[in-house]
Amino acid sequence: MEQLKQKIRLYGVILNDQTVALDAVLTQQVDPLLIMEAGREFAARFRGDRVTKVVTVESSGISLAFATAHELGVPLVFARRKKTLMSAKETYVERVPSFTKGIVTDILVNKDLLQPDDRVLIIDDIIANGDAARGLIRIIRRSGATLVGMGVAVEKSFQLGARTIREEGVRLESLVRIVSLADGKMVLE
Repeated sequence: MEQLKQKIRLYGVILNDQTVALDAVLTQQVDPLLIMEAGREFAARFRGDRVTKVVTVESSGISLAFATAHELGVPLVFARRKKTLMSAKETYVERVPSFTKGIVTDILVNKDLLQPDDRVLIIDDIIANGDAARGLIRIIRRSGATLVGMGVAVEKSFQLGARTIREEGVRLESLVRIVSLADGKMVLE
């Protein structure tokens, strides 16, 4: 997706050879037109898979997942990172490390929101090590739902996350790949 590549080149901030801040592109500020275009692209790629639910982890993936769910005409479900007073008593819980936050958190999904007859598409902003994605995959599989695939706006292909997800047999589609951040230079594909 050329528009997304341009925004990443313009606003992405390389922090080190493993990390790029995309606050002004995906994680804190979003361009609604760009996000809706990304949602259309994901919907086009997965339209034939009879998706019944789009799932993401709060919070950075919500705008992309919403746009995709809107285009597909299906509900969006997001995994919470903290239990609240309003949380359902029956939840699927997975403990996952966060690459960007440097902590381990739980992700929780209300058991009533995923059913065995659901066909689920995971949408997220960035995949690095893939820990959150693997946690969502475990939740979806425990629910008995069918995982049709995963879409990510940005794949850091020099890290193992996307590769390990694909090795599990999951179809993973990315809109932009960051091939390298070495020597302070971002190489996109």
